[in-house]
Amino acid sequence: MRTHRDRHGRGRRGRLALPNPYTGGPVPLRARLSPEAFFTRCVSDACAQILRNCPRALAGVDVGIEDVPTIDAAWAPNRVPLAAAVTATPTVNGQVVVYRRPLERRAASRRGLRILVYRTIVEQLANVTGIPTDEIDPDGDRDADD
Repeated sequence: MRTHRDRHGRGRRGRLALPNPYTGGPVPLRARLSPEAFFTRCVSDACAQILRNCPRALAGVDVGIEDVPTIDAAWAPNRVPLAAAVTATPTVNGQVVVYRRPLERRAASRRGLRILVYRTIVEQLANVTGIPTDEIDPDGDRDADD
């Protein structure tokens, strides 16, 4: 449950409301990232790590984010996909799309979400490119548990 320091619209209260003795201004508080911004950061961090480990895995592949998957008759009715991948053609890049809401619902914490996003992207890249997961993730970070 989230608690707010600005209860009933009366402004900041308590010690944080006092001015900083050194600057004279209010104490700056670090705002927590919204779920959307955190998920975007997870995806960009995962892609940056993959780019450091195996740059050719992301060559010719576009990685995108969607909130929820669209309905497709080929999917099982009792399973929700976490991501989708489309192999490359001579004229179009390969695509990996991760779905934010199903991944957020599956993860127990923000750390778990970061690990799950990384694992999902590694698996989808392995399917699209044909590169083994051990080469995309040589450190075995996809095996880290939350």
